[in-house]
Amino acid sequence: MWSSLFLTLPTQPKAIRLRIWRALKTLGCPSLRDGVYLLPESHAELFDPLVSEVRENGGQAHVLQLSTHDEAMRTEVLALFDRSKSYGEWHGEAQALTALLLELDEIEARRRLRGVTEALQVLRRIDYYPGAAAQQAQAELDDLRQTIDTQFSKGEPKAQPSHGIARLDARNFKGKRWATRARPWVDRLACAWLIRRFIDPEASFIWLDDPAGATPPPSGVLGFDFDGARFTHIGSRVSFEVLAASFRLDVDQRLQRIARAVHFLDVGGIPVAEAAGLELVLAGLREVHTNDDALAQAAALVFDALYAAPGISE
Repeated sequence: MWSSLFLTLPTQPKAIRLRIWRALKTLGCPSLRDGVYLLPESHAELFDPLVSEVRENGGQAHVLQLSTHDEAMRTEVLALFDRSKSYGEWHGEAQALTALLLELDEIEARRRLRGVTEALQVLRRIDYYPGAAAQQAQAELDDLRQTIDTQFSKGEPKAQPSHGIARLDARNFKGKRWATRARPWVDRLACAWLIRRFIDPEASFIWLDDPAGATPPPSGVLGFDFDGARFTHIGSRVSFEVLAASFRLDVDQRLQRIARAVHFLDVGGIPVAEAAGLELVLAGLREVHTNDDALAQAAALVFDALYAAPGISE
């Protein structure tokens, strides 16, 4: 249920109108239509100062409760609160700072980190229905803070990352058999490519209908991207991100950009430019190849090209 603010603003003075519009923007109130603004019912009291100011200056303001039993309508209203675009803009700011780190001294780097942190806090305050994008942004901020700590405090003992991913040596993972769910989609296809390209060039794959249940992987096989697998989702990270972090590949800027596209297509979150094209091509390959090994090989060429694309490391 939502609280809806119906406004008729006074024509004069203009300063009142500007103050009200700015206050609505600061609160992150989406507009249902002209003069009608929404907040979750639990935040209805945030409308009170606006109602008082509008009425004191000759305008009209009424707060009513809005609810619907129509699931499609509920989805439409919730979409008005979506902050994915804003998280995307914040991500651009965080990436810009990451790209500049080698040029900054510690004082300036930490000053800019505070700015990026405060910007995310402001965004989180008006994200009334946080989802994957919020989790991803927080994880990215944590990684950025850890990168700065590492760069400027090289001798200081470091706590384990909050995601708790153990660092592994790829030399101990050669010539292995790897298992995942059959008919792989984006995350599993990206994992298979990452394994063969960077971790285990001689890897072979087993595609199982129900690896977490009726068709478990054989003994000694390494599992990925299914419930209970050695390499699967941890916190807000998808399996591709977990594999990359496990084998210290997450410092590669090219892989980071691919990871963001995989993350968005697998669980949502911060939109990235590469995602739409990647999804379209992989969907076509999935239609063309009914054999999972053939599908993984074809998808690997796509990820090879994406990794090599000019500008992807910028």
